[in-house]
Amino acid sequence: MATTVLVGAQWGDEGKGKIIDVLTEQADVVVRYQGGNNAGHTVEVGSEKYVLHLIPSGILYPGKLNVIGNGVVVDPLALLEEIDHLQSRKIAVDGNLLVSDRAHLVLPYHRLLDGIREQSNKIGTTKRGIGPAYSDKVGRTGIRMIDLLSPEKFSVKLRRKVRETNEIARTFGQKPLSFAKINADYLAAGKKLRKYITDTITLLNRHERDGRQILLEGAQGTLLDIDFGTYPFVTSSNTTAGGACAGSGIPPHRIGRVVGVMKAYTTRVGEGPFPTELLDEQGATLRKVGSEFGATTGRPRRCGWFDAIATRYSVMLNGIDELAVTKMDVLDAVPKIKVCVAYKLDGKLIDTVPADVDDLQRCLPVYQEFDGWQTSTKHVRDFDDLPKRARLYLNKLAQLSGTKLGIVSVGARREETMFL
Repeated sequence: MATTVLVGAQWGDEGKGKIIDVLTEQADVVVRYQGGNNAGHTVEVGSEKYVLHLIPSGILYPGKLNVIGNGVVVDPLALLEEIDHLQSRKIAVDGNLLVSDRAHLVLPYHRLLDGIREQSNKIGTTKRGIGPAYSDKVGRTGIRMIDLLSPEKFSVKLRRKVRETNEIARTFGQKPLSFAKINADYLAAGKKLRKYITDTITLLNRHERDGRQILLEGAQGTLLDIDFGTYPFVTSSNTTAGGACAGSGIPPHRIGRVVGVMKAYTTRVGEGPFPTELLDEQGATLRKVGSEFGATTGRPRRCGWFDAIATRYSVMLNGIDELAVTKMDVLDAVPKIKVCVAYKLDGKLIDTVPADVDDLQRCLPVYQEFDGWQTSTKHVRDFDDLPKRARLYLNKLAQLSGTKLGIVSVGARREETMFL
């Protein structure tokens, strides 16, 4: 498998957790390289359903090493809650999970600031404190996992940040935070997490040199990337394949394959432009049949037709070698399926994603229509056994996106997957 990066090719929620899960069988090490507990990966194993926020999806396979990389921002209390939940369901974590000592922390003052900012500048954040944590990282005032291992150093840094935040809180009429409580809670968390915290960068490079198969797991999607997404309606990290190197410490020339995950249609959560959004009964049907509600927030997702312009942009940015198409079965009963093949902006046809979100908001989709297959694909396990119209549709998506088709998913479970 070589070292593989898996990215979302749309606005997130593409089904990366499921695809990571099925690829993990071939991997030795699974690494989460960016984002925080604002993302959720849902995996179904048999009759069991798991929603993971920080821990890589490979944790569900016994004996696989799972790493939370330096590019992730980690809320220690949320991580402990996730560990406890997995252990209560008989999933082994000790010995299977490591956390980078260079990963930055998400703390209560980040969540407070996130809520304040969202009041005046609504972008659809989850209010988990992810953006402010990355702001502190870039501003060189962040607190890292390594600091949890030095209580005195942690307390000095925390006191300064709580004092600064409380000045802002008073300005906005918010209740001030208690330094004593945060300090006690997070130092206690640090004691529990100590056994997981290590230098993952050296470890991962040693594993790579030794020929172990490494799978790098992204969160969110390419169109939410801080540099390349629909700014400012984006997340605060690099969600693209390039971010995998910065967020893990594995050098670029060691990446052997990039897999892009996308739905057979398109969804988006939160604010921001969405050219193919369906605000009619068809959109509501896709949401209902596809159970399109956020794994982390429960928010209903906005649904629309497949956008080949946006996906081709993602393929270019990430250097996607192959596509994994999920939720094909959601379209089983749709008689006519549309695909956006161009945008019309102020009367002119364009075939790329504009940098200005106001321009993208004004873009009208130009559609190509396909006949649906109108039969269930849930039972299909071989690509050649799919209905002819379903195969034509999938091949067209790959052609329009500018890369090859590698994986097709017709359900949430491991066995509902086809490899080409």
